[in-house]
Amino acid sequence: MTEVTKQSIIGDVLDADRETAQFFLEIGMHCLGCPAARGETIEQACNVHGTDADSLVEKINNFLKNK
Repeated sequence: MTEVTKQSIIGDVLDADRETAQFFLEIGMHCLGCPAARGETIEQACNVHGTDADSLVEKINNFLKNK
């Protein structure tokens, strides 16, 4: 995975790097193993959880870039 976007599927991000789970958990997305996470975009999940998708995407991309 080269870059995560708001349209990235959560399951794909986790498959690419399991360590990204920490960023989802930090904002209250504790349902990473649920079927919805396999097909839901970051933007969709952030809307449901009332969090900022742009901020989450930025954190994940910074993490992946600095590995």
